[in-house]
Amino acid sequence: MKRAEQGGSSGAGAEQREADYEGAYRELRERVTALVQASSEEDLDRTAPATPDWRVRDILGHLAGVCDDVSHGRLEGAGTDNWTDLQVIQRRDWSTDQVLADWTKHAAALEPQMAAFPPIAVGQMVSDAFTHEQDIRGALRAPGGSDSAALEIAFDWSTERLNDRMAANNEGTLVLKTEAGTKTLGAGDPVTHLRANRLEILRAATGRRSRAQLDALDRDGPFDPEALLLSATIFTPATTDLVE
Repeated sequence: MKRAEQGGSSGAGAEQREADYEGAYRELRERVTALVQASSEEDLDRTAPATPDWRVRDILGHLAGVCDDVSHGRLEGAGTDNWTDLQVIQRRDWSTDQVLADWTKHAAALEPQMAAFPPIAVGQMVSDAFTHEQDIRGALRAPGGSDSAALEIAFDWSTERLNDRMAANNEGTLVLKTEAGTKTLGAGDPVTHLRANRLEILRAATGRRSRAQLDALDRDGPFDPEALLLSATIFTPATTDLVE
């Protein structure tokens, strides 16, 4: 996965600087750790609006569980509900300090290896972690992380997946105009221009926006904003508006 250049115009798949997955993930982990440590037990028991089946502490358990499973090669069913639910269930009765220690232990072993992982796999791991960082921040009403290296990796990874699908299905061209510049996905006609910041696009792509919010995105052209969803078999629009 390559990082998009800032402030310019780039197409998906263009050669860019290599992403620092290790640094981005470590910084994200440290941000979330500091945020959680500054929160009360009552705050950590809040249900996250973006993941209504999980509390903040459950999301933390999932983040720790991913690193545990990856470091031990437990990848069968990776990304499925059964895989993630087991991570949460196993840590449900742990203290916050125990979950953080577990995450730190396994992540510290994984992070130096990330540069050697297949880009599509490590990009997905960083993207998932960034998504859940924002879920935690939404539950705690603590915005942040929106100018991080993890956001850049998540945006590039997600838009590459969208580009691949659009090209394969001849869905035309989608020109994303963001605070970091312009990125063109797909090819050919019809052409749609969509104006939004990268965080908003990522939240839409992972089912964190309602159909009404998708329809309200600033765009011209026929592209259905629900097609921003990374996978229709995994993500659907939120049932109610989610304001973060």
